[in-house]
Amino acid sequence: MNLFSLAGVELKKIRRSKILLILLIPVIMMWIPSVVNAAINFDTRDIPITPEKNFLIQGFMGMAWFMVPATLVVCTVLLTQTERSGSAILKMLSLPVNTARLCLAKFAVLILLASAQMVMTIGAYYISAAAASWLQAYPFVLEPLYVCRVALSIYAGAIPMAAVFWMVAVLIPTPIFATGVGLASLVPSVLIINTKIWFLYPVSYPFYLLMVEYGKAAEGVYAARVDWLPWLPAAVLITAIALGIACMRFGAAERR
Repeated sequence: MNLFSLAGVELKKIRRSKILLILLIPVIMMWIPSVVNAAINFDTRDIPITPEKNFLIQGFMGMAWFMVPATLVVCTVLLTQTERSGSAILKMLSLPVNTARLCLAKFAVLILLASAQMVMTIGAYYISAAAASWLQAYPFVLEPLYVCRVALSIYAGAIPMAAVFWMVAVLIPTPIFATGVGLASLVPSVLIINTKIWFLYPVSYPFYLLMVEYGKAAEGVYAARVDWLPWLPAAVLITAIALGIACMRFGAAERR
């Protein structure tokens, strides 16, 4: 079976699961407060940013720092557990299926789930912005190209992080420990984005890229920028190493 066929099988496995609900709940949790507290976007405290861009950045901030990484952690654990429950992994290993390809197929599903959450986030933003515009009699809705670009940057930054979380979930078979390690890694990300070695910590990528966008929207306040060197090579290398380790160790415990 090729990679696309395996990914299709994995999608069928989770079709009746509650993963999509797990992705949707954080999105709702982040945007409801943005609508309720929309008036605070007018109090920019002398920061040169428009209320509508402030509304967008503040709404995405919780997603980029915590909700997107946290849901990725949960989804990685759920995807690995679908193989371990009912000894499904043993049945798959008994078939002429390349384990590395199966591992990559499950990672591809994880990336698809992350993209689904970003689409939900964009939809929730426009619903929230329309509601806030009606409540505050001010146009909070921004053009789709700008909103999609911000969401795409967060999504792109989440891919290396997802690879690391996937590696952790494969290496640690106990779901509680795997989840704990993943969630604990979120804590230092806010501190690390303010250092010169932020590019070595993929968990900080989505939040850092959002802060870069914030610096553009509020020029002169936040000086973060994306230096493609060394960030891009580091991100590619970290992703490749994490996926390589995951592919080598996928199903290792069950093969003993």
